[in-house]
Amino acid sequence: MKAEVHTTMNTKQAGHQRILVVLPHPDDESFVASGTLAKYIEGGAIVTFACLTLGEMGRNMGIPPFANRVTLPAIRKLELEASCKAIGIQDLRMLGFHDKMIEFEDKELLDSQIMALVKELNPSLVITFYPGYSVHPDHDATGAAVIRTIGKIPSAERPLMYCSAFASNHEQMIGKADVTVDVTAFLDKKMASIQAHRSQFQAAELVGNRELSDEEIRMRFGTEQFWTYRFDESHE
Repeated sequence: MKAEVHTTMNTKQAGHQRILVVLPHPDDESFVASGTLAKYIEGGAIVTFACLTLGEMGRNMGIPPFANRVTLPAIRKLELEASCKAIGIQDLRMLGFHDKMIEFEDKELLDSQIMALVKELNPSLVITFYPGYSVHPDHDATGAAVIRTIGKIPSAERPLMYCSAFASNHEQMIGKADVTVDVTAFLDKKMASIQAHRSQFQAAELVGNRELSDEEIRMRFGTEQFWTYRFDESHE
């Protein structure tokens, strides 16, 4: 599958004026799609981010630690709000599921909440994780729930689905990404989004005990890749 490189993506031409992002943790949005979302938003798109949990079971408490198990959920909520502000996300929904428990949640409840958002917002694009190739069980379970939900919609009415994947074997199993978005013009917003999650991703954790150079930032964070999810139409 040949990658499609969007170097001059025009969101109005692309037609995505309503976008739904469904991810399990605060900070997932920063690394997965913050540059892409900022790019769409500049073109006039309205983005809703449905964050399933507050990441309350995260191990990182800051460097040096400034959070604890009791205070972490409230801190991560504020960090998430700051990240969304940095990106320009207009509509943040916190769904209140339990961190590290998405795979054990009632599937009907999970799917029904996602479907309610889809019906309310009528997005033309949905962004989530590619199940099985996104490392964390919460990532995989979230992607699976979104795919189950979108798969219930008649094919002619379904939004486009972009999935993020980064497991070590993902390209061998699902091929190369078919969508690569150049976000170098939005790196200030992407880095502000990352830095908003102070308890989780400080510079010391990202790159050791030094600051990233502009070139390193561009090389590491200048593109975002997605796999367009293809539903099996033979079963419809």
